[in-house]
Amino acid sequence: MRMQKWMLSILIAILVLSSGIGNPQVLADSLKEMKDEKNAIELKKNSINQDIQTKKSEINTNQSKIESILAKIAKLDAEVKETNEKITKLENEITQTTEEIEALKASIEDLEKKIEERDEVLRERVRAMQVNGGSVNYLDVLLGANSFTDFIDRVSTVATLMDADRTIMKEQAEDQKQLEEEKKLVEQKLEELQSNKSELEELKASLQSQKAEQDRLAAELEKEQDKLNAEKVDLESEYEEIIELSKELELEIEAEQKRQLEAARKAAEEKKRQEAAKAKANQSSSSSKSASSSSSSSSAATSAPAISAGTWTKPAQGRFTSPYGYRIHPIHKTKRLHQGVDIANSVGTNIVAAADGVVFRAASHPSYGNHIMITHHINGQTYTTVYAHLSSMNVSVGQAVNKGQLIGKMGSTGASTGPHLHFELHKGTYRHSPTNSINPVGIVPF
Repeated sequence: MRMQKWMLSILIAILVLSSGIGNPQVLADSLKEMKDEKNAIELKKNSINQDIQTKKSEINTNQSKIESILAKIAKLDAEVKETNEKITKLENEITQTTEEIEALKASIEDLEKKIEERDEVLRERVRAMQVNGGSVNYLDVLLGANSFTDFIDRVSTVATLMDADRTIMKEQAEDQKQLEEEKKLVEQKLEELQSNKSELEELKASLQSQKAEQDRLAAELEKEQDKLNAEKVDLESEYEEIIELSKELELEIEAEQKRQLEAARKAAEEKKRQEAAKAKANQSSSSSKSASSSSSSSSAATSAPAISAGTWTKPAQGRFTSPYGYRIHPIHKTKRLHQGVDIANSVGTNIVAAADGVVFRAASHPSYGNHIMITHHINGQTYTTVYAHLSSMNVSVGQAVNKGQLIGKMGSTGASTGPHLHFELHKGTYRHSPTNSINPVGIVPF
């Protein structure tokens, strides 16, 4: 749709131009319209290019954010993996502890059985003491011996019984204490493992939640990146269209300038024919005018160069002060391409057209000052000449000029250090570009 609008503008401009061939003012106006259209396209092109650069910057910024988030995701993945390994290790420890608890349970059962058996023995001892009046009289046992040997046996038996009682009581106390300690130790270890596992599971859940959030952000940024890339592609496509349109319009402008040159040539021939006819019809009065004209021409010749034979002629008399090429700019003090040549002379020195052509610009500029640009069509090739820093201009846009015709006066307007003519020669239509300007020396006879 955008391209169709631009093409429609060009078609309208072409129709306007085609309807004005032969009228210099119409030609000038139509050419100005085409140049305005070209300038509008250039502005649009620059705007699109700026938008493309902005999109590139946004894409780079977005890509940096994506890479940062992906790095965080990778770190979270590593932390989740590490946490999973810790959980697995804890689960193995819990399994091992559970197995230890099961083994301890069997040991506890054995202990409880031993304790129960000892309790039974102790209960039997208590019952025996109750039957015997509440206590065992070991002295009666000893005094009841029938012989010394029997006495020794009885002493040994009593000592054994007393030791057994003490041993049973001691073992009972120790086993009960061991049972309490082992139960407490195992339960404490299992509780710690379960607590650690719960903490790790909470950490894992937190890490997975963070990772999910980062994944969401990454997905949004990837979506935004796709959108930016698509917009960039659209802008680049539009930029290419604008470039093609600019080239087409440039060709149209060049063609129109050729048409203007041809129209100007025919108009000049018609003017000469009419002047010749008028001169022949008024031969008597033209003699005195011719003398006056000769006097005027002679006066002008003192400051205007002689017209050279051939296509080109020198645009002004004076000293050749600066050639074409790179130099240190006299005002800006930086190395720049001097896209023309300089001819110095006094203010008011005549400036003439270097070749037949049509004026397509006569205006003021901060750098060029008062300047004139003329389009020439020579041997199938278009050229543009520039005459800058003028004190005055004697031609207007759309006017056809002949080689050697007075077009202005030398001056020092714009970025100038003294009165001189800055003269440029461009191959094709004018563009302020090092690739467009050419060295006029060797083409224009200086």
